[in-house]
Amino acid sequence: MKIEYILPSEIEHRSFEIITAELDSLGITIPEEEAPITKRVIHTSADFDYAKTMCYSQGAIDLAKELIKNGAHIVTDTNMALAGINKKKLQSFGGQVHCFMADEDVAKEAKERQVTRATVSMERAAALPMPVIFAIGNAPTALISLYEMMEQGKFTPEFVIGVPVGFVNVEAAKELFLNSSVPHIINKGRKGGSNIAAAIVNALLYSLPPLGEGAPKGRMRV
Repeated sequence: MKIEYILPSEIEHRSFEIITAELDSLGITIPEEEAPITKRVIHTSADFDYAKTMCYSQGAIDLAKELIKNGAHIVTDTNMALAGINKKKLQSFGGQVHCFMADEDVAKEAKERQVTRATVSMERAAALPMPVIFAIGNAPTALISLYEMMEQGKFTPEFVIGVPVGFVNVEAAKELFLNSSVPHIINKGRKGGSNIAAAIVNALLYSLPPLGEGAPKGRMRV
């Protein structure tokens, strides 16, 4: 392999050139509106399987962008995903990122009720007074809890990014939303992770132009 000497500011651009070229060599064409997200996921993971397994519900990308532009908040299931999301860009639209998993009161309630922290965290998120995009990269229980709240008529999420990684209940939890009417971006199979969830959110953020001066920020859930 030949070492390429590239300026730091150009490394990401060069990486995306390589990704595009390799996809072309594999004969894979990603729909134009999905390409920035799927390619950023590949950039984050160096795994080209995502070009075949990423699933987008109809109109999902446009809807996610509209939610962000109208001040939607992001709820993640790990502090790692929270750390990876571009909070400054999100805040420019009036949004914030939340992760309740490590909160002491969440842990206490989960222990008392003998449920997972993910379950309690999703309940906390459902009570937020603004639209929420769920970015789940680790806990399939979080997806299952959201689905159970839907089935019970308690809460329906505006948007779900479901990319938990692992072996237990991961694929089944993803299938719940793949087969639902909830707008979603889901990666089929076992692969995913907090870094993938953050990459998807960032790809959506980076595709949006800066908010214009005087434009409204945020809205309450109705």
